Amino acid sequence: MNHVAVEDVEGYQYEDGSKLFKSLTGALGVEGLAVNYYEVAQGETIGDCYHRHHEQEELFYVVAGTATFETEGGDVTVETGELIRFAPGDWQQGRNAHDERLVVLAIGAPQDEGPIDLRRHCPECGDRTDAVLKAEDGAEVFYCAECGAETGRYE
Repeated sequence: MNHVAVEDVEGYQYEDGSKLFKSLTGALGVEGLAVNYYEVAQGETIGDCYHRHHEQEELFYVVAGTATFETEGGDVTVETGELIRFAPGDWQQGRNAHDERLVVLAIGAPQDEGPIDLRRHCPECGDRTDAVLKAEDGAEVFYCAECGAETGRYE
């Protein structure tokens, strides 16, 4: 048995405080699934882009606030105390469209997310396009797969 307090686990906080991410997987000693904690300010997304996993299913539990998940079938609102599940192959991206800070616990199985498809808005193409993620000089940089334009950078 492993017991941890979320506040005791190191994580990554954006400089402006808009997002906090903590992987709880290692702290809990979990082997078969991934466990992640997110705190997200109004207007921010849970992840960095619209995506789908080929092999991993994901479950999101809203601890506080209200999450809005963009899906192929339209937006789905998930309130405090509610859960949403995405099967492998389901496109999704969560965001906080409300005033209250959003707190979400995400569980993915299997632990290794496997192949993933990413889409981001491309300013050059004017639409959401397939994205390519590259690590460059300590940053994660997204590029449009169609025209090569940079679509996001996270230091």
